[in-house]
Amino acid sequence: MASFSHSIGGQTWRFDSLKDVMAKASPARSGDHLAGIAAGSDGERVAAQMTLADIPLKHFLDEALIPYEEDEVTRLIIDEHDSQAFAPVSHLTVGGLRDWLLSDQADEAVLKSLAPGLTPEMAAAVSKIMRVQDLILVAQKIRVVTRFRNTVGLRGRMSTRLQPNHPTDEPAGIAASILDGLLYGNGDAMIGINPATDSIASICALLEMLDAIIQRYEIPTQACVLTHITTSIAAIERGVPLDLVFQSIAGTEAANASFGISLALLQEGYEAGLSLKRGTQGNNLMYFETGQGSALSANAHHGVDQQTCEARAYAVARKYKPFLVNTVVGFIGPEYLYNGKQIIRAGLEDHFCGKLLGVPMGCDICYTNHAEADQDDMDTLLTLLGVAGINFIMGIPGSDDIMLNYQTTSFHDALYARQTLGLKPAPEFEAWLETMGIARQRDGRIHLGDTLPPAFSHALSQLA
Repeated sequence: MASFSHSIGGQTWRFDSLKDVMAKASPARSGDHLAGIAAGSDGERVAAQMTLADIPLKHFLDEALIPYEEDEVTRLIIDEHDSQAFAPVSHLTVGGLRDWLLSDQADEAVLKSLAPGLTPEMAAAVSKIMRVQDLILVAQKIRVVTRFRNTVGLRGRMSTRLQPNHPTDEPAGIAASILDGLLYGNGDAMIGINPATDSIASICALLEMLDAIIQRYEIPTQACVLTHITTSIAAIERGVPLDLVFQSIAGTEAANASFGISLALLQEGYEAGLSLKRGTQGNNLMYFETGQGSALSANAHHGVDQQTCEARAYAVARKYKPFLVNTVVGFIGPEYLYNGKQIIRAGLEDHFCGKLLGVPMGCDICYTNHAEADQDDMDTLLTLLGVAGINFIMGIPGSDDIMLNYQTTSFHDALYARQTLGLKPAPEFEAWLETMGIARQRDGRIHLGDTLPPAFSHALSQLA
């Protein structure tokens, strides 16, 4: 294990290991302070960042932050590292990688071929020495395109997860939210419910309800009920119509164990989903959610900073060729991301690292009510992520999730981002919106129609 040092203005800062340099180089956030691993001053942080910039990328292959013998995520990262893909940048330092990523040489095709050659720790390291504009510039070069019943991630498009949560899983309440979201052009990434209960009977009923809506209106989208992967497997065994297989994941074996999962269980769920053959455009069918601080909250971070732990979760995700990966950036609370500034930075870091590693990144742009943040901060992050080429965001009635009790983005927010930035839904969903009379294309942008589609008028009368 190597030690490092750096001198600034006559003062020498010493770092015991690569893990120590990484933690102290991280932009300030409350979770790392809670863990006792953050830089003690701005001076120490700058020294760590300058030290990190001079470390060769090859060193990350020699010094594992979490020992190979102790952690199956580390074993996954090392065993599946593609040395041939890594070769074009293998001579660079972390600082050299930053400069190269910002250059014209690192275009979309080059970055796509590089992804299997980068470890999450390399991606996390370079993000720590990048400004916000750097994170945006590099991320917008990269497109990670996935397919199930439609195509998500194409340039010039931004999809949304329509999230019709209800505190009692009331079918009429869920249906009303789905209808509302569709009328605002939301739902192309998926229609996904966080269930109030994890009982197999309730989950199966929700899946059947969602499938009936999608089939009745011939919506080119996919459904998901965010239940534990073991419940999804049980639903598949019962023959229930399930599209996307969901699971929360983290960047260490111990953190994943706290979720009741392992890599072997994720593989089982992935294969169960494939067995249904429900995709019409492709076979990307896993939906993963992550979030900075999850490993620390489970006391499973091994002294690794929360942003690096988060990047390691993307190595877990990419093994199963997911349709969507969602960083729920501010959901855990101010103990891990204290205020709007930290949430904004974390969201951009997660998006950058995920895209660099070849993962189809979306973001739940959110905060809890006891965080030092507000909807203006979320508007800022939404706009920045839209510019950076985010694959998808959340769409929730009024931006207030009445079941999970946090603030996120609304149907209107997605409409704002699409109109302002000239972004469109997934192409198959865009065509459906026009066919249904919900939206029209004008001046290269999607605009909502002025009248209610006849097909939905009957649905509204039934809900009433």
